Amino acid sequence: MIKMVRVTEKESNYQDLDKMSVNELLTSMNKEDKTVPLAVEQAIPQLEALVKITVEKMKKGGRLFYIGAGTSGRLGILDASECPPTFGVPFDWVIGLIAGGDTAIRKAVEFAEDDMEQAWKDMEEYDVDENDVIIGIAASGTTPYVIGGLRRANAEGLVTGCVVCNSSSPIAEEAQYPVEVIVGPEFVTGSTRLKSGTAQKLVLNMLSTSVMIQLGRVKGNKMVDMQLSNIKLVARGVRMVMEETGLDQEAASALLERYGNVRKAIESYQSLKS
Repeated sequence: MIKMVRVTEKESNYQDLDKMSVNELLTSMNKEDKTVPLAVEQAIPQLEALVKITVEKMKKGGRLFYIGAGTSGRLGILDASECPPTFGVPFDWVIGLIAGGDTAIRKAVEFAEDDMEQAWKDMEEYDVDENDVIIGIAASGTTPYVIGGLRRANAEGLVTGCVVCNSSSPIAEEAQYPVEVIVGPEFVTGSTRLKSGTAQKLVLNMLSTSVMIQLGRVKGNKMVDMQLSNIKLVARGVRMVMEETGLDQEAASALLERYGNVRKAIESYQSLKS
């Protein structure tokens, strides 16, 4: 068995933070943050495999679940909650679950992450099946809530993945498709809301965006299925219709208002022209 390396718990590369000036603090943190995309780059082959299996399963009607605790759980919920407005998908396509439930989104729930059984109980409320993909998110790679959830998901025949920031962790061992982004020691020793959290956010962005593009939710480089939920997005939608159809602003606006969706507006115009 390969020994786990807990780089997220190693001593910070910086000492006496409380004696630094504001400029020194900001400059030093920025220097550390610059290393994160390079660490993510090293994990792209692992992430590619996870994206491909997720697309395969979602094309069969599966859903994408994120499970995590604390910062990791919140990042999963953030990514999940942004998929419907960005890509126009149903709210139950990508689901974020956090140890301690919705209360833990804003306030820490003591010892919630230590329950090995709760993640599966949370998933059971969604009637998970063999087409669903379960991704555990945990900087440490040791969160019991996530370990238990992945272990049970494996036993039930579901596809499992993870996003962790330590190598050879228990969670990565449980996951069929592990993504390990080794960012090194945190600026504040052990504070994984910093580089680890940034790495997880980048990976989740890449994962969900790539999946949605592969599922046909983007045309060219445009969010043609986005929800038109405010004035700014309606104006963006009108510009997209204008670009694709050659219509002036008034005609494009009327077409978009009629269909309520950029893709439908463009396709309806193109069908009439053909």
